[in-house]
Amino acid sequence: MTATVQERLTARLSSRWVRSGVAALAGAVPALAFPAPSLWWLAYVALVPWMLLVRSAPTARRAALDGWFGGAGFMMAVHHWLLPSLNVFIVVLALILGALWAPWGWLVRRLLGAAAGPAQVASAVVLVPCGWLMVELVRSWQGLGGPWGLLGASQYEVRPALRLASVGGVWLVSFLVVLLNTSVTALIALPRARRPAVGGLLAAAVLTTGVALWAPRPQQSGSVRIAVVQPGVMPDGDSRLDREIALTQQLVGTHPDLVVWGESSIGVDLSTRADVANRLASLSSEVGADLLVNVDAPKADGSGISKTSELVGPLGVTGPTYDKMRLVPFGEYIPMRSLLGWATSVGKAADQNRRPGTRQVVMDAHGLRFAPLVCFETAFPDMSRHLAGDGAQVLVAQSSTSSFQDSWAPAQHASLAALRAAETWRPMVHATLTGISAVYDADGRPVGHRVGTRSVAATVYQVPLATGVSPYVRFGDWVPHLALLLVLVAAAYEATRLVRRPAPALPGQSP
Repeated sequence: MTATVQERLTARLSSRWVRSGVAALAGAVPALAFPAPSLWWLAYVALVPWMLLVRSAPTARRAALDGWFGGAGFMMAVHHWLLPSLNVFIVVLALILGALWAPWGWLVRRLLGAAAGPAQVASAVVLVPCGWLMVELVRSWQGLGGPWGLLGASQYEVRPALRLASVGGVWLVSFLVVLLNTSVTALIALPRARRPAVGGLLAAAVLTTGVALWAPRPQQSGSVRIAVVQPGVMPDGDSRLDREIALTQQLVGTHPDLVVWGESSIGVDLSTRADVANRLASLSSEVGADLLVNVDAPKADGSGISKTSELVGPLGVTGPTYDKMRLVPFGEYIPMRSLLGWATSVGKAADQNRRPGTRQVVMDAHGLRFAPLVCFETAFPDMSRHLAGDGAQVLVAQSSTSSFQDSWAPAQHASLAALRAAETWRPMVHATLTGISAVYDADGRPVGHRVGTRSVAATVYQVPLATGVSPYVRFGDWVPHLALLLVLVAAAYEATRLVRRPAPALPGQSP
């Protein structure tokens, strides 16, 4: 790059509005690593343009703003399919969540700025990924939108990444992806400090190889036949029910152990609609398997609407039911509705709050212990980890992304099942109303074929079971906890250094 080009670039970036726009565009690049583009390899360098911009900020305040607007760009890009539902409100949410990256921007400039030496780069290789994990951890709280778009989730097709997830969850994958980006940024911008940057790349390679070769693996233990019924886009609940029943009748003679319908597959309370309940019980008897359905309807007791997973056998509803615990903000409830209720006037926000459940449930279908998760809940690593620890042999996700049929959302959602399966060593069935439906084994590898968004089908999968307890299930979220500890230690060191810094000499005093 010539000096003239550099000068022009510097002059353009001196405008705060231009710089903020560039930061937002740079922050949006990592979204291409996720489905549907699925450019998973891009994730290893996708943060580099953003980090190069941040480190060049003239002040720490500007670096924090670059982090903020870059974070807003990332949030907009990875959630852009929500635009038809939330309208302009998605911009407000992106700016709110983007603020979480402001401290990360400050950290990048502090450790990778123009004056950074080998010691600072060595610190950056560890602390910049830790700082990113803190952002992912905070925004994983349901009230802030939940953990959709965690950077490590972009690697769901990469076998070594799935092995890493079994050890440290998606958090370990995110950490290493950011570590690679940090090392590449240092190699480009600070060649004099290339040794710690190269060391970071080698450390990531050694850790990934070691886990791939020597980390424990699940042991296959038999298999079960699980059928997924996908009715496709339907005009109303009655038509959907009729098609689901017709598709399920096609399973007669295939001998499934369980039949799974998607989220909101039943639009009436079965306790008050004996006609529908009897049809389902008769269908279960006809197919020779229990049906896992999901009821989205006002409860007979007047307590409101829940997304309830119910297991229906030949004698009707059997065993415990499960009410969806983690609801989609604005999609299924509006936080602080008295203050933010206006969102319903600018988009398709929930006109009535759904009622959340209070506990997770493991169900039993003739000896098969499985656990339901409903839609958005598959994004939360802790939920599937707890269910595996409670003895679930299979994880079952009931989902509906009908509102986002022609967007990236169905592919992004289905990909999460691969990560949850690899983390827990439990196969996962992702059943939807309108696609994409998919099944993954305990290593996170696909089982059979995916049922796309254009398909209407009843598909039987031979799902391999597995035994054993994965390191992630055993030790939990040790990666973000360790990252938090390292960030706190670094913050304490920085505070101590500032306190010990000599006070500037007053005019007329000798130094």
